[in-house]
Amino acid sequence: MKEVIGVRFRTNGKIYFFDPLNYLIEVGRSVIVETARGIELGKVVLGRREIDEGKMSSPVKPIIRIANEKDLKTAEENKIKSMKAYEVCLEKIAKHGLTMKLIDAEYTFDNNKVLFYFTADGRIDFRELVKDLASVFRTRIELRQIGVRDETKIVGGIGMCGRELCCNKHLSEFVPVSIKMAKEQNLSLNPTKISGVCGRLMCCLNHEQKTYEYLNDRLPNVGDVVKTVDGKKGEVISVNVLRQKVKLIITLEDDTKEIEEYKIEELKFKPNKRRHDDKVSDEELKKLEALELKEGKSRLDEE
Repeated sequence: MKEVIGVRFRTNGKIYFFDPLNYLIEVGRSVIVETARGIELGKVVLGRREIDEGKMSSPVKPIIRIANEKDLKTAEENKIKSMKAYEVCLEKIAKHGLTMKLIDAEYTFDNNKVLFYFTADGRIDFRELVKDLASVFRTRIELRQIGVRDETKIVGGIGMCGRELCCNKHLSEFVPVSIKMAKEQNLSLNPTKISGVCGRLMCCLNHEQKTYEYLNDRLPNVGDVVKTVDGKKGEVISVNVLRQKVKLIITLEDDTKEIEEYKIEELKFKPNKRRHDDKVSDEELKKLEALELKEGKSRLDEE
């Protein structure tokens, strides 16, 4: 077992583990660490804890020191320099006539490198742009192409729910999302209603998936014939997943039919594996297939 602390370099970024050594570090403090990009300043978001070294993909590096006032001032200066670098890069992109969208610019803590994040529909030949930027900043330049989900995570925004985007607010990493989740939750299969700001399937579909799976497994399927506790038989015509209620068409002794609603506790049936209604129009099916292809491609880009 290895004692570590969790450090973030962006507000909503991935958490990386480092060896705290003998430093007494509280959550919320800033620390100086060495990463693959060089020397960086990060914020401690997870206090001391023990993890199994066998489950770590790479050795845990020790922190260099707790950040002091000078380090924090340097970080603030780097933010200002990054904003200026962003403006300069926009001008250079326009000058070279490149079809790319600049998303963000970032100086490393030691000013050893300037990173520019951008999106583009295809591959971009930015060799001349890199040379131009290097002559201006006189340091190492790295242009990194990112996907639309990463763009949304960096830029942020408001979702259709009226709240800040999950990926920008609290998700450290993107979670796998599929059309099956929308079906499980009885959502409209219209791509415009289950896609987020980024144009991909909404991350929040994953939030309640396990709850819906549990609740759906306790319900009969539409079309099943079930028996009530008072001996009546009826065909299921609709289910209310969240309220755990079922509507039945019951045939009375005089052959008349009526619709009655029951709680699942008032029914006798053998729970079956949940069936989904796959009746989708050809036009919607094409849109859904295109959306799932985009989703798969996006995950490959992020990996």
